[in-house]
Amino acid sequence: PVIIMTDTLLQGLSTVAGEPVAAAGGATFHAVNPATGERLDPEYREIGDADLDRACRAAGEAGVSYRESSGSQRAALLRAIAGEIEALGETLVDRYVAETGLPRARAEGERARTCGQLRLFADLVEAGDWADIRIDRADPNRAPIPRPDTRMMLRPVGPVAVFGPANFPLAFTVAGGDTASALAAGCPVVVKAHPSHPGTSELVGRAIDTAVRRCGLPAGVFSLVHGQGRRVGAALVRHPAIRAVGFTGSKAGGRELQALCAARPEPIPFFGELSSINPICLLPEALAARPETIAAGLHGSLTLGVGQFCTNPGLVLYVPGAGADAFVDALLERLRETPPGVMLNRAIRRAYAEGLARVGGVRGVETLLAASEDCGPGGCHATPALFRADAEVFRRERVLHEEVFGPASLLVVCRDIGDMVETLLALEGQLTATVHAQPDELAAHRDLLAAMEQRAGRLVLDGFPTGVEVSASIVHGGPWPATTDVRFTSVGTAAVYRWVRPVCFQDFPQALLPEALRDRNPGHVARLVDGRRCTGDV
Repeated sequence: PVIIMTDTLLQGLSTVAGEPVAAAGGATFHAVNPATGERLDPEYREIGDADLDRACRAAGEAGVSYRESSGSQRAALLRAIAGEIEALGETLVDRYVAETGLPRARAEGERARTCGQLRLFADLVEAGDWADIRIDRADPNRAPIPRPDTRMMLRPVGPVAVFGPANFPLAFTVAGGDTASALAAGCPVVVKAHPSHPGTSELVGRAIDTAVRRCGLPAGVFSLVHGQGRRVGAALVRHPAIRAVGFTGSKAGGRELQALCAARPEPIPFFGELSSINPICLLPEALAARPETIAAGLHGSLTLGVGQFCTNPGLVLYVPGAGADAFVDALLERLRETPPGVMLNRAIRRAYAEGLARVGGVRGVETLLAASEDCGPGGCHATPALFRADAEVFRRERVLHEEVFGPASLLVVCRDIGDMVETLLALEGQLTATVHAQPDELAAHRDLLAAMEQRAGRLVLDGFPTGVEVSASIVHGGPWPATTDVRFTSVGTAAVYRWVRPVCFQDFPQALLPEALRDRNPGHVARLVDGRRCTGDV
């Protein structure tokens, strides 16, 4: 295959504590344009064990001072990173498009989201009240024993290893939500670049390194390492300097890394987003009133980004009745007219074909629309697929509960709303659950809402799950395997709470306390003092 030079600025290097590193002796690989199959320069080489050890050790050393940085210092870093990413201009967009096959508008939109969430975290840590600061002053006269002075706040856990997915080269990878939230929390970060987009990762990694230097912070606050196989990832999560791991990817890959985290001499937290089929429930009155409108919205959500979203609607539950046939017919018509799209790499395209064969091979499953077998010049093109089964078959055949990553969905026909509720409760944990209902229809089915809440982290009414708003209130998480810890989100400002733990200081002198716990409160940060909210000095 032809090797295409897309950006002469790229060097094919990892970045270890601010120092470009050309690994010696490691396996080599190239990015591949999924639309054409052409290899992209430069050649990348897996980081060696010694350099990986140096990156982790540098993160551990930097963490000592970075954990004491102020909210304004961390905010300055996050804003500087956003500015450096934007300064890459078309160079970043061009490389993104070449490595993913995604359109320029997607690249530009994802860049804006990435920089927006960096600045959102900057605002959060600059305000300071996110850290749950609590002060209970000493009472030497309390009987029968005096009360000590205790002061608590959330403190960083230490260096974080981040593994990003293939489907969001900017918003979920090198400078994505895991990295942004960890840096906001005061944790150094070591990112393992995804091998599908090493050039995009190198450019963004260089932008972060420049921002770290501009802000006068220790170089070990950030490192970027390359690796195509399992060796680098396994060595990273096993390193004693790493104190937590963030991962977005497959259930199999997540399970493997989670097991490594648990098997360490000192186990560490693993925060993984692994799998979700995001059920959509269509209630009878809504389906009767607007079948074509619902079909149009579902089509847009299902085919967005060639179905390569963790919130892709892979399951649709409905009850036969007025509007049901019109809905299915309208959906099929739109899906048949959908042109082939480019998936992110050949492995994902191959997994999509295997998933379709798995679903279509189950007795009782009807194939309403089969996907084309033509993979295109790059081996990555795909078209939508649609299946149908009744609820009893779906509940019995657990293979149908597995995510098919791509533009495919399964229609499940339920006898009634009770059957729909039973089917929802049979699911594994989900990132989202959606319901379409007429204004007064949902009030009569509170048990359905309760089932949705039990199985998912974000509930959507009369909408579609793709498109995750980055905000203070968003939840991008859910019961296993949507995420490995149901208590946390990986998107939005609440994501910062994955990388902190509560620490209490008892009877410490003012000079040895973190600034946020001292009596003086020049920033007027909201604190809980003796059980009451207070923004002034103690």
